[in-house]
Amino acid sequence: MNEIRRRLAVEQSDETIKAREKRRHVSQKVREAREKLTSETGTRPAFDTELARLYAQNRYTAAYAIMALEIAVAVTMSLWLSLFTVSSWLAAVLVFHGLILWHVHRFLSPTAKPQPLRSWRQRFALAEFAHATTFAMVVPPLILVDNDSARIFLVFAMLLIVAIRTLLSASLPAVVYAGSLPITVAIAGFFLLMPDPALRMVAVIAPLSQIFFVLLGQRLFRTSLMTLQYRAEKDALIAELEQAKSNSDEARRRAEEANVAKSRFLATMSHELRTPLNAILGFSEVLKSEVFGAHINPTYKEYAGDIHASGEHLLTLINELLDLSRIEAGRYELNEEAISLVSIVDDCRHLLKLRAKNRGITIRDEFEHGMPLLWADERAIRQITLNLLSNAIKFTPQGGEIFMRAGATPNGGQFLSIRDTGPGIPEDEIPVVLSSFGQGTLAIKTAEQGAGLGLPIVQGLTDLHGGTFELKSKLREGTEVTVTFPAYRVVTALAPMGDEPEPLIRRSA
Repeated sequence: MNEIRRRLAVEQSDETIKAREKRRHVSQKVREAREKLTSETGTRPAFDTELARLYAQNRYTAAYAIMALEIAVAVTMSLWLSLFTVSSWLAAVLVFHGLILWHVHRFLSPTAKPQPLRSWRQRFALAEFAHATTFAMVVPPLILVDNDSARIFLVFAMLLIVAIRTLLSASLPAVVYAGSLPITVAIAGFFLLMPDPALRMVAVIAPLSQIFFVLLGQRLFRTSLMTLQYRAEKDALIAELEQAKSNSDEARRRAEEANVAKSRFLATMSHELRTPLNAILGFSEVLKSEVFGAHINPTYKEYAGDIHASGEHLLTLINELLDLSRIEAGRYELNEEAISLVSIVDDCRHLLKLRAKNRGITIRDEFEHGMPLLWADERAIRQITLNLLSNAIKFTPQGGEIFMRAGATPNGGQFLSIRDTGPGIPEDEIPVVLSSFGQGTLAIKTAEQGAGLGLPIVQGLTDLHGGTFELKSKLREGTEVTVTFPAYRVVTALAPMGDEPEPLIRRSA
């Protein structure tokens, strides 16, 4: 039943996660579709603003470089044109170039009044169109000059300007068209009127170049758009992670509050439970022992024994719950002193020797005597040993064996190991067994049921001593639990017990 419940819980959890992911994906798609419908360009409104800002930043950054290029073109044209023509052309170009920068500066200014993005895009396109038209006005005088160098320079300069405009304005396709179309039309139109066939070919090459630069601009636009999409997805993922962390912190806080409330409840109820339980144990012991005389009906004695056994089981369960709650709440105080690990383990073996014998189980021990004392809580060490040995006896079939070992580790610490020949634990159930109230399926079938608190308590007490807990198990071979205590808990300042170390002893029971 526990395995079925666990699987159902895992399946329900997986279905919940999948449903949550599906709802998040659908809501994201709906949100994107809504934003695209409300956008003028078919993209998300936030992307439209970022694309316009990217154009403005590129134009503003390259302002001085473009201005220097325009001046260089004017100086070169002065080789073939009059100073008045060149100066007039340069002045007009710089005026419209300044107009573009003025609009860009206003758009990027944080103090500017908010205006519709469509209006800004129209202003940028008109300013670029005016600047390109002014730039194209130099085409007729240079073509009319009977000089091949001037015409070659003209084509080179115009294509260079179109390429630069494409790179700077790629985030706004309409601006790319507005800034390059006048130059292309001027070159194609005037070279088409030339009588020389070779010059007419330039009229064919110019539109093809324009098509190439348009395709290049579209590719750059898609790249910019994908970059913005990736950045938006990253920001959304960061926001989801922050929200998940906030939810996790809130859940942890509630879990801590619930754990504190549980500890308070157990601490409060311990007295309320133990007081009547002591009376039950005491009176049932009197009835079972027939202190005041024999029972008329022998069944009463049997019932009294059952009541006493049930009371002892309930008292053990209450003590385990209280111990576990103290460990989880960090309120378990260790009463540390110098103790002999082998002596305590040997005492626990004697306590449970009769129980193992009644079940036909043989306990074999291998203790390393003469070890230094261990600085630890004696009650905790006894509880660790008794819990592990009780589990081994409980889950070992009749005729099986239990191997107990205690000795020193290579790094100077000390260890306790208990191995049985029981049915073992499946690998996927080991985390369940180590959890509070966890029980394996095979263990439930082959042994009496328990509360599932023994191993968690052992693990908690080991952690309080700074030690390590290791559980190894194979099906049909058995289980081995090893508890190791660190070297700093070994009292090395004291002399070894006895004059000489005792030899390794093996006993059978």
